Amino acid sequence: MLQKVYSLSKDILQNFQSLSLLFARLAVAYGFLEPALMKWKDIDGIATWFGTMGIPFPTLNAYISATTEILGVVLLTLGLFTRLISIPLIVVMVVAIMTVHLAHGFSAGDNGFEIPLYYMLFLFIFLSHGAGKFSIDYFLFEKK
Repeated sequence: MLQKVYSLSKDILQNFQSLSLLFARLAVAYGFLEPALMKWKDIDGIATWFGTMGIPFPTLNAYISATTEILGVVLLTLGLFTRLISIPLIVVMVVAIMTVHLAHGFSAGDNGFEIPLYYMLFLFIFLSHGAGKFSIDYFLFEKK
């Protein structure tokens, strides 16, 4: 009986996999939008800030992180090269956690690493599951 209920619910709920991946991609893309725009608005200030944190080549790294984030916004929104863009975005989150958030503990309310960790977890899901059927990736690479 339980196996039948599980199998039936799995068959029904699997239909929502691509929709949930779409919503997750859009939410994560939106989460990267404001920080990316902020970086581009004051790239010199970001480079100076990176330098004060001991990040090597602060100007170069400011441009790399700003570019990665804005490219991530576009590609995650479209569902294009989703697995690929997830890798550098994970690196950006690791650096953010190590340089900014870790010292504040876990709580998002204290500028801790909670939110960047959640973004990383979503990015790992995109890395392993792809973008789903509602994506350009699906139409270019997976549709048969």
